[in-house]
Amino acid sequence: MPGAVFSPIADRMSDVPGGVCPLHIGDTWLEPFAGARMEDLRSADHPGLHRYGATRGRADLIDAIVEKVRTKNALPCERGNVLVAAGATGALGAALGAITSPGDEVLIAAPYWPLIRGIVASCRATPVDVPFYDRVTNAEEAVAAVAARATPRTVALYVSSPSNPTGRVLPADWLEALAAWAVERGVWLISDEVYEDYVYAGEHVSPARFAPDHTLSVYSFSKAYGMAGNRTGYLVAPAEAVVQSQKISTHTFYHAPTSGQVAGLRALRDGDAWIERARAGYAEVGAAAAAKLGIAAPEGGTFLFVDVSRRLDERGLWGFLEDCVDDGVALAPGPSCGADYNSWVRLCFTAAPPDEVLAAVDRIAERLRGD
Repeated sequence: MPGAVFSPIADRMSDVPGGVCPLHIGDTWLEPFAGARMEDLRSADHPGLHRYGATRGRADLIDAIVEKVRTKNALPCERGNVLVAAGATGALGAALGAITSPGDEVLIAAPYWPLIRGIVASCRATPVDVPFYDRVTNAEEAVAAVAARATPRTVALYVSSPSNPTGRVLPADWLEALAAWAVERGVWLISDEVYEDYVYAGEHVSPARFAPDHTLSVYSFSKAYGMAGNRTGYLVAPAEAVVQSQKISTHTFYHAPTSGQVAGLRALRDGDAWIERARAGYAEVGAAAAAKLGIAAPEGGTFLFVDVSRRLDERGLWGFLEDCVDDGVALAPGPSCGADYNSWVRLCFTAAPPDEVLAAVDRIAERLRGD
C-alpha cells in the first residue's frame, strides 16, 4: 500500500521554475457556484456550524439525498439507506470496512481509481485486479472477465462508471449482467458513481436498479459541484449495510464536515445550472485534448488514459514522467491504476483552466511525436 503514488517525482515537480500544470490531480479548476462556497456560510444562518453533528449526517441533507436518489438515479431510497461520509473516499472506506474480513478478496475492474486498492488493503482484505475497461467489448465478456478472477474468498466487485481513468461509460446491459452475476454469487457490487453528472456519450445508469439488495452505491459532492476540499460524499445501500458502515465511519472520521454538508445541501437545491455549464466545458476540453493526442474522446468523467509505450526509453515510465515535468506538465503514472499499465499515463483535463490544459497537452503530444 503506497503512501503516495507520485513520490518518485515529487521533488522534481517542486523544482520546476514556474511550476507545472497539475494534470495528475483529479480535481477541477472551477470554484463552486456562488452561494455554496465557504465564504457564503454564516454561523448565524446555520446554528451549530462548528459543533459536532449527527454521525449519519444532517437530517435535512439526508432528506435531500433521498429525493435526489429517487428522482435522478431511479432507485428506491429511504433515510435508512443513506450514510453521509467524509467524501466518497470515506464512504468507500466505511462500506468496505463493513463487508470485508481479513483474507477476503475484492475484485477491482481495472484500470481503476488509484486509491481504491489501498482502501481495500487497509481493511486487511486482498485487492484483485480484473483487466476490464480496455479489454471487454460486451456484457458477456464483462461477466467472463470478473468471473475468471473470482474465488471462494471473493466478497465484492468494484466498478466505476464513468470510469476513472478511462472515461468509459458502462452500458446498462453490462451493468445488469454484472449485477445478476453478483446476485448469483452472493457478493456485493460496489458502484462508484462520483462522475455520474459528467457523461458526454451514452447514459449513466445506476446498477442498483438491477440488484438493490446487493449494491453499495457511492456518490460525491466533490466531483459533481467542484467541492473536493469540503470532503463530503454519501453511501446509498441496503439499510443493514448502512448500519454496519456507520460503525466504521463513526470510529474513523466520526461524521462528514458540517460546513461541507451545508454546502452539499445548497448544491442539491440550486446547483443544477452549475453542473450543466461545467459539463459542457468539460466535454469540450476533453474532446479537444483527446484529438491532440490522437485518441478517442472520453465518454464521461474528467480523465484521459494514454499509452506512451512508443516513447519510453531505458528509464521506463518514470523517465517519461520526469521529462514531462521538465516540460511543465505533471501526469499520473499508469501503474497506480493497475499492475498491467506500466506504459500508460493518466491526465485530468479539468485540473486547470482549458487554455492551460490544452497548452500542456500540446507539449505532451510533441513529446510523444518525438519532435
